[in-house]
Amino acid sequence: MEKLSEKAFSWEIDNFSERNGVIRSDPFTSGGCEWLLCVHPKGKLVDDHLSLFLHAVNPVSLLPGWRRRASYHFVLLNQSGKVLSRTVEELRFFCAEAEGRGSHRMLPLTKLQEEGFLEDNKLTIEVYIKVVKVVAEGNLTGNEMVDFRGFHVLNRQAVSVSNIFVLHPDVAVDIRSGIKEVKTAYMNILLGLVETLDKAPQSLSETELTNAESELSELEEAGFKLDWLKPKLEEFSLKRKQATSSPRVSPFECIDFLVKRFFLSCFSEH
Repeated sequence: MEKLSEKAFSWEIDNFSERNGVIRSDPFTSGGCEWLLCVHPKGKLVDDHLSLFLHAVNPVSLLPGWRRRASYHFVLLNQSGKVLSRTVEELRFFCAEAEGRGSHRMLPLTKLQEEGFLEDNKLTIEVYIKVVKVVAEGNLTGNEMVDFRGFHVLNRQAVSVSNIFVLHPDVAVDIRSGIKEVKTAYMNILLGLVETLDKAPQSLSETELTNAESELSELEEAGFKLDWLKPKLEEFSLKRKQATSSPRVSPFECIDFLVKRFFLSCFSEH
């Protein structure tokens, strides 16, 4: 793909190693569209890489069905202008369901922590953008089907599915079925399982945990690699058992204890 000749935005961040949460740039315009950059100095969904994303500005304020197609790439530099990292150019759709695109693994944190890697603790981020197509409004509902690595999922599910594959690239390499409808059903089960395990352990019922264990087993039998999900489910099950097996004191035992304490206090006064 032809490289872009002009950068859309340059952003210098001071005291970078001391930053923790997400940092957002000022809005800027390119190709008639407003954008901003979001950098996660300690990673997003990963904890060993810097994460960097290009976002549409105020996506909720745009007209329903908005979407834009743009190619972009990022360049990270130190204060002297030395290139520390560069992404390949990508052509992506930006829309209400995926208003941000970028890289979860932009740069290893071990590199950033090396002495002298960042000069004066400053990091410069450049983004190059070429907007190919802009649709201001449409009739997208989020129920359109999109093909993601052979899985036909709803448009509104695309980001969640993408995140799973980013963090676990081999999750479906051994899946046994090639039937579109079957693969779609499996992916819906997996998305539901991930959503369930994102809840607080104490909020799940015994039935929900039992169903989750059954679903995980079914997915593994179908060829999904879920070693990353199994420990979390085991942790939830253990916490649930501990909560239900905690000894409870009956009201009568409480009353008996208070009566004995009262008499003991009376005798001690005399």
